[in-house]
Amino acid sequence: MNQLGQLFAKKSKNILSIYFTAGYPELEDTTKIITSLIQNGADLIEIGMPYSDPLADGAVIQESGTKALENGMTIEKLFDQLKNFKNDYQSNCPLILMGYLNPVLQYGFEQFCKQAHDCGISGIILPDLPVQEYEKEFKEIIEKYALNFIFLVTPQTSESRIRKIDSLSNGFIYAVSSSSVTGSNVDFIQQEKYFQKLQAMDLKNKVLIGFGIRDRKSFEEACRYSAGAIIGSAFIKSLDQEKDLDNSVKDFLNSILQS
Repeated sequence: MNQLGQLFAKKSKNILSIYFTAGYPELEDTTKIITSLIQNGADLIEIGMPYSDPLADGAVIQESGTKALENGMTIEKLFDQLKNFKNDYQSNCPLILMGYLNPVLQYGFEQFCKQAHDCGISGIILPDLPVQEYEKEFKEIIEKYALNFIFLVTPQTSESRIRKIDSLSNGFIYAVSSSSVTGSNVDFIQQEKYFQKLQAMDLKNKVLIGFGIRDRKSFEEACRYSAGAIIGSAFIKSLDQEKDLDNSVKDFLNSILQS
């Protein structure tokens, strides 16, 4: 059981997952942000690998990815940062890499998985990797390096496909709150049937809700229907509001977690 499995074994509700873009605001901020997130109460951290054509990302994450690429962020650079982080800082907080398939294929899929494992990564999210291709070509490699692979589902995903994804997954299921890009507002009343359907399916994997979770209210609403929620765009925006990175992270997490 890797760190992601350990997290879900000890905590089943109100899990706070934070997404940020590696290499943003500055190239060497990646591990500073990870450290500060861990110290200020994040349960799970998703590290975005910037890509030039991020189809599911809204303006905030797109802009952070563009800046990160301009800063010089690459997969190789990210692994260098994470390897040094693992050597210097011990934590049980699971780290997940999220990005797109093409850069990973260019890097070499098995090499990518091996280095992710060596850097202490628990799981991988590649939204544009089809279920069929994952099962036929990549599942064996993922499992070889003891990584969890996380699929996304949406309000339009059929029950049969959700059950297929649940059978293939060994981390959690990422429930996209609505058919939109990251950073969009979510109407929980309008999406209630979708969330209730996921609850009623009694899936073996935990469900975390993402897209449009931006503050304490939306976080608490998402947690009513799931094991936790993922915040990305709102957190990234907060990094620009104060020059002191650690204070930015602390203030944002306090705004979510402190009553």
